[in-house]
Amino acid sequence: MDTVRYYLIPLVTACGLIGFFYGGAWVWLGATTFPALMVLDIVLPRDFAARKVNPFFADLTQYLQLPLMIGLYGLLIFGVKGGKIDLGQPLQVVGCILSLGFLSGVPTLPVAHELWHRRHWLPRRMGQLLSMFYGDLNRDIGHVNIHHLYLDTPLDSDTAYRGQTIYSFVISATVGAVKDSIKIEAETLRRKGKSPWNLSNRTYQYFALLFALPGLVTFLGGATLGLVTIAAMIIGNGLTESFNYFQHYGLVRDLDKPILLHHSWNHMGRIVRPLGCEITNHSNHHIDGYTRFYELRPEKEAPQMPSLFLCLLLGLIPPLWFALIAKPKLRDWDQRYATPGERELAMAANKKAGWPLWCESELGRVASI
Repeated sequence: MDTVRYYLIPLVTACGLIGFFYGGAWVWLGATTFPALMVLDIVLPRDFAARKVNPFFADLTQYLQLPLMIGLYGLLIFGVKGGKIDLGQPLQVVGCILSLGFLSGVPTLPVAHELWHRRHWLPRRMGQLLSMFYGDLNRDIGHVNIHHLYLDTPLDSDTAYRGQTIYSFVISATVGAVKDSIKIEAETLRRKGKSPWNLSNRTYQYFALLFALPGLVTFLGGATLGLVTIAAMIIGNGLTESFNYFQHYGLVRDLDKPILLHHSWNHMGRIVRPLGCEITNHSNHHIDGYTRFYELRPEKEAPQMPSLFLCLLLGLIPPLWFALIAKPKLRDWDQRYATPGERELAMAANKKAGWPLWCESELGRVASI
């Protein structure tokens, strides 16, 4: 039964394929899975159960995603060329963009993330190609070499600081990921005695693949479909950055201290866990990034957030996000999980954000002892 849970990933993607196959109003089918899954994840009780799976069939869900996404675009192009999808109809255009955008971010990003952490070159390359659909080709470089070492510190562009909105974070994290990948690739080539401009630099692949998808779609399906692809990639990228925004929001860590379970937020929704390849079972993932998604232990005592879908909805309205979730959860984290050194960092972050200094009196008592 636990193995079957993860087939929610290809099932949701298949809804997009069915929608593009039938065309017309059906192009909305992929997008409509989002509100349905959101409601279920919010209303169903949280899931802290460990998984017992058949590894082969659980891993198969990861390797199906790339051919499914290729098929999704193939059916879209055939639908437009065959007249089933009319890009002269605004509602069909919007449906295509939202279905492509949602499926490019969820569940494609979680699958790509899982494959980045595999040791073999093939799944890692498949993860890179999956990143093409949301326009973040070299994210695996910074994710593995920066985020997993420097999370919850100013050196990590994937950690949102206190007071930062989701809109600001999407931009800063995207720019930060590109900068990190370019810098790391250059340093890697220098260590090998090569010039950073060497053609083996993956930055060239990044730009080639970034333009390859909309370019190929434009060539096969026309300029309008190319613009639909670009819009979907932007939406997909926004969804992928949202994952990062909520996984470490406002957390702080001393660079000299090890990464512990309390340095990540967990979203243990009954839907988002299988749909997100356990990416929301995040604390255990940061203890060992090579642990396969179905082997991650749910850490019930680690910091918990409500449904990731609910966080996303409230995150789109920053005052509600800050008042209802971010501030209460971070206050609890500062008082219950943070070390004395982390409380100092937290209060400095609060002061910078203009937030209440809820641990200041406690720090004052410690300093006076």
